[in-house]
Amino acid sequence: MAGRTGYSGLQIALHWAVAGLIAANWLLSEGMGRYLDQRLEGQPVTDTLPNAHVYAGIAILVLAVIRLAVRLWQGGPAAVLPRSLVDRVAGWTHGMLYLLIFVVPLAGMAAWFGGVEAAGEAHELLMNLMMVLVVLHVLGALYHQFVVRDGVLTRMLRPD
Repeated sequence: MAGRTGYSGLQIALHWAVAGLIAANWLLSEGMGRYLDQRLEGQPVTDTLPNAHVYAGIAILVLAVIRLAVRLWQGGPAAVLPRSLVDRVAGWTHGMLYLLIFVVPLAGMAAWFGGVEAAGEAHELLMNLMMVLVVLHVLGALYHQFVVRDGVLTRMLRPD
C-alpha cells in the first residue's frame, strides 16, 4: 500500500510467531533423523519431542499461509533504500525466506507422513540454508538499526 511506513499489528504478530516457531524447531531438532528412521522402520514414535517438532512445523506452514494472505491483502511499507544493492539483497533474502518457510515444512511432512526419506534429507539441508538466511536477515535489520539508523527494525516492532 502506498504511504505505509510499517506493518500492521497482525503482520508483526505473524512474523514473530513464525520466527519463534522456526527458532524453537531448529533448536529442538536434535535426534529427528533417528526418530524418522524409527518411523520409516515401522516402529512407534511416542516421545514428546518429535511430535512437538512435527506439529510446530505444521503450525509454521499454516501461519505462513495466513501471513502471505495478509501481506497480499494489506501490503507492506516501501523499501528504505529503493533500487540499491542493499535493497536487492534484502529482497532476495526475503523472497528465499518466504519460499523456504513453505518448502521446509512441506519436505518435513513428506518425510514424516509420506515416508519419503529423501524429503527428510532435503528438509534438514533446506532448514540449515534457511538459518543462514535468517542470520543475514537479522544482521541486515541490526545494520539498519545501528549503522544506517533508518528505523527499519522499528517497523517490525511497532504497528503502523
